[in-house]
Amino acid sequence: MQPTSNSNGVALNQPSKSFRNPPWWNRRTRLERGLLVSACVFFVTCAALVVALASTNSALRVGPNSESMPSPEALVDDGAEDTEPGICNTKGCVRTAAAIIQNMDEEVDPCDNFYEFACGGFVKNTIIPDDKTQMTTFGILNDKLDEQVRILVEEPVKPDEPKPFQLVKNLYQSCMNKSLIESLGVKPMNEILKKLGGWPLLEPNWDPTTFTWIESVYRFRKLGYSNDYFIDFSVTTDVKNSTYRIIDIDQPALGLSREYLTKGLNESEVKAYHKYQVELAVLLGADRTTAVKDMRDALEFETQLANFSLPREERRNVTKLYNPMTISELQEKFPSIPWLEYINRLLPEKVQIASDETIIVTVPEYITKFQQLISQTDKRVQANYVMWRAAASSVSYMSESVRKLQLDYTNTLTGKGEREPRWRECTSVATARSKSGRISLANAVGALYVRRYFKDEARASAMEMVTDIRKSFLDILKEIEWMDSLTRGRAIEKANSMETHIGYPKELMEDSKLIELYDGLEMSNNDYLGNVLNLTTFGTDYAYRKLRERVNKTDWISHGRPAVINAFYAPLENSIQFPAGILQGVFFDSERPRYMNYGAIGWIIGHEISHGFDDQGRQFDADGNLYDWWEPTTKNAYLRRTQCIIYQYGNMTAKEVNLKLNGINTQGENIADIGGIKEAYRAYQSWVQRNGQEQKLPGLKYSSNQLFWISAANVWCNKYRPESLKLRILTGVHSPGEFRVRGPFSNMEPFSKDFNCPNTKPMNPKEKCSVW
Repeated sequence: MQPTSNSNGVALNQPSKSFRNPPWWNRRTRLERGLLVSACVFFVTCAALVVALASTNSALRVGPNSESMPSPEALVDDGAEDTEPGICNTKGCVRTAAAIIQNMDEEVDPCDNFYEFACGGFVKNTIIPDDKTQMTTFGILNDKLDEQVRILVEEPVKPDEPKPFQLVKNLYQSCMNKSLIESLGVKPMNEILKKLGGWPLLEPNWDPTTFTWIESVYRFRKLGYSNDYFIDFSVTTDVKNSTYRIIDIDQPALGLSREYLTKGLNESEVKAYHKYQVELAVLLGADRTTAVKDMRDALEFETQLANFSLPREERRNVTKLYNPMTISELQEKFPSIPWLEYINRLLPEKVQIASDETIIVTVPEYITKFQQLISQTDKRVQANYVMWRAAASSVSYMSESVRKLQLDYTNTLTGKGEREPRWRECTSVATARSKSGRISLANAVGALYVRRYFKDEARASAMEMVTDIRKSFLDILKEIEWMDSLTRGRAIEKANSMETHIGYPKELMEDSKLIELYDGLEMSNNDYLGNVLNLTTFGTDYAYRKLRERVNKTDWISHGRPAVINAFYAPLENSIQFPAGILQGVFFDSERPRYMNYGAIGWIIGHEISHGFDDQGRQFDADGNLYDWWEPTTKNAYLRRTQCIIYQYGNMTAKEVNLKLNGINTQGENIADIGGIKEAYRAYQSWVQRNGQEQKLPGLKYSSNQLFWISAANVWCNKYRPESLKLRILTGVHSPGEFRVRGPFSNMEPFSKDFNCPNTKPMNPKEKCSVW
């Protein structure tokens, strides 16, 4: 070792001739001693980490009951992880690992309840805000999107700004103008109710001779209210000839879900509904005694409409709902309604029909019973019912005294105790997607959104996954044994024909397209209710004018609402759509490993592809037409497999509310969940074979296959209020989040293999269900 010098040029380790050498340690300076100690500690720590990592790799344990978990290599099918890829320490991987760790509860054995294992931390640590009914990963991402939209719509209107963007900002500003809304009180609602014909319990001199339910429908249509309160009327795509449109007559949506109303007037939710009716009427000036009696009669009328309506379980067979007849035949079958006049009064003047026009009557039995009921119901009851529906639909645009009544009612139904912040409510109004076929401002908001926030690299990555996952589904079609060759060929043709829409259409970047779309629509920044009614009228006119136009299945307008956290399958188009809004957050991140993206957005992609072949999607062919393309033996085999899923999910219980799931109503989503996760997993294995094994995440001991499943489960981490969970189970088509994890994963052999679950465990039952 060469001597080193201090700043004065003196050798620090030169031995003295006149003194005996002291011990080596004593000859070190204080600085040297400190550095040597630090170095030793560092090397010992590194050695310990190496030993720990080796121990982890030799015996990976993922739960307290997993005493014999194999190494990562043993967890991989077909040698997909034969080599140790190392740890990913990029910012994207660190963020991803932190989110997973926060959501997990590693005290739970993944083979007992994988949802609690992957999402238990989320459930334990999440407090549902008073202004929400639930907390979900979808909702958290939607909150972020709302904040992004808020920034856009709160920017000042520029003089040269394209009109569609001015419309959005004016609607938002009118919603945010609370001082004006409060100063007006209930005056706007009372005025509009008078224009609609008057609410009898508010009108001492109400004259029944001036009212007919048909005339009330005409008035509602003219003034921007729904014309569907007695009979649903729409211009829609002809399901048997999906390049054309047709008029459809159906049972109406009700003020309270059929599932509650049919339980009777003593049901707690029905009592709350009646109380809401009475309190609103009283606030508007009604006598309480009169309001209680009149709205009780109206409620009994609405309950009869509910009893006449076809339950959700019986609306899944689309062929059963396709009942074409001409106007002449309709008039003969239901003579009390002047159908030709009725329909032409609802349609725009430039789009009229004749007696030989064919329309679809979705539920003829409802029309039969409605015709008899309306003829026997006092006009005051009819008017009180329909005016209540109009008043209820206006509450959100009124002063706080009115809106508080709505909140009290909503609290009973969903558990929500406070209104969301005003700005969030106003962004929701601006971005709302309207009823199918009708125009809203969602296209204009979407244009603002993608121009500011969307990253185009997400589109390319999503398209790659769509290609992989579609191929995975095609491979499954070729492998399954219960399908005959003819049906298999038609299924392959349908899968190959499926159109894909990702991100947003290019037309959203063209101001001229948006200006043309919203031509004729006006919005003021100081008339909230008026704006909403104008928008409803504009959207309804737009939809009804389309009656004589051919359907453009790739129309940019119907695929141009990207500011939404959702994905879609359209059976009449045979298309899948993944808007820009969902290509972020927990679903997709270009800076994290592919197993995370394939587990999240990949599952969503597989889910939407599988919808084309669920119990309803399978009724449509490759061209989007309602057509039975299944050979009888294969159809029977398919139905047996769906029955397994119906029974399996129908026997799952949400313990928080002690309710079993509705296996019939949720079967389509469950089929898509099970098929989708299978397709995404197989697609990821193919990606690994092409590209090699990926690095693991820091701080986590799980293999990439295991992280695929954890990523997928994280999509459905949620926490519901009991009331909201009950509402979802009774009326929804989606299983609650917990069962969207436990159900599909427990039906997957690869999952059980990746986590080494014995067949005595709940997540690896001996009896498994799947269609695809």
